Amino acid sequence: MLAVLGAPDGTGAVVGRRVVVTGLGVATSCGIGVERFWQGLLSPAPVGRVRPVGGLDVSGLFGPKEVRRADRFVQLAAAAADEAVNDAGGIEAMRGDPDRAGTLIGTGVGGLDTLCEQDRVLTTKGADRVSPFLVPMMMCNRSAADISMRYGLRGPCETTVTACAAGTQSIANAGRLIAMGRCDVMVAGGTEAPLADLGVAGFANMTALSRSGVSMPFDTRRDGFVIGEGAGVVVLEERSRAIARGAHIYAELAGAASTADAHHITAPSPDGSGAARCMELAMADARLAPSDVTHVNSHGTSTPPGDAAEAEAIYKVFGAPGPAVTSIKGVIGHTLAAAGAIEAVAVALTFAHRQIPPTTGTTEVDPAFQLDVVIGGPRDWEPGPVVSNSFGFGGHNGSLVLIPAA
Repeated sequence: MLAVLGAPDGTGAVVGRRVVVTGLGVATSCGIGVERFWQGLLSPAPVGRVRPVGGLDVSGLFGPKEVRRADRFVQLAAAAADEAVNDAGGIEAMRGDPDRAGTLIGTGVGGLDTLCEQDRVLTTKGADRVSPFLVPMMMCNRSAADISMRYGLRGPCETTVTACAAGTQSIANAGRLIAMGRCDVMVAGGTEAPLADLGVAGFANMTALSRSGVSMPFDTRRDGFVIGEGAGVVVLEERSRAIARGAHIYAELAGAASTADAHHITAPSPDGSGAARCMELAMADARLAPSDVTHVNSHGTSTPPGDAAEAEAIYKVFGAPGPAVTSIKGVIGHTLAAAGAIEAVAVALTFAHRQIPPTTGTTEVDPAFQLDVVIGGPRDWEPGPVVSNSFGFGGHNGSLVLIPAA
């Protein structure tokens, strides 16, 4: 049960209200919408250094002028949120008291497309031709604000900007707002559109991107990540409220945690200590022991140091071989701040389909890693508690514990 804050007498965590997932929405390179997304996770991954989202149509969400004033990262989030809200029964059934319904959407680079385009305008046409909409288009909180206004959610409206941990930490923080009694429902997730030439060049020149154009999490041959765009959004609700209105419950958010490596601006702590502590705290929050966890949806980006540090952390926490481990980034690439939210959707679908998707692209797990990595195809399983990890530049760590609906 998601615990909140601490007891006034200092005796430890205060047990909060139970938080469940009642709506799912995604926009990814392997599919827009949860059905196509799931099928994409079971399919071979394309080859290439980028994973764009094809076929995005938001004409039903934005007017002709409005869409030109919404950066790509806002459009991706709007599409995912629309699916999640409708999946949860529609805004009128879901929202309830608008003052107790909020929005928390993470991002890393915000309106990078807009920034790059308007910089070109400045350089070629002069300062007086820069769009007056530049600031509201590029600001990182634009997606959260758009969703809040679109659905009339007047509770907390916030944006988490913690690099690749932002989607996971957004869901965790949204869950705590419900658990502590401030809100009854939250629309939460992450969105990212980092594929502008400038963004890709920056990641390439720091040698983070795969030279082969193939993402191979935990593989002996891994050589960097494939960069992707996308968005993942979930609807979180207080459990008894969701049951009372007859909502479909995909999963329960049982625990969450956040830590910092305090080590390096880009590299993870090699011993995985920060990541391990994050998983341990999330499980303690959920009142679970490591032996209760049956699956880890890993961060697994396919970088040599990142995968090694996470593998060490998983081994420290769970031993060998430990729970089944997978990374979906072999298919969708690394979507940065959106990754953890998209992966939370994947976990909910893993419960629904009773299968763990494979770590696509990986054929030879690094023998230095004592992990049970799911490769070669999906694995049937009996749904049980799952830890979902996200780790970001700056040493930001986030873990969620999701359990099957009861």
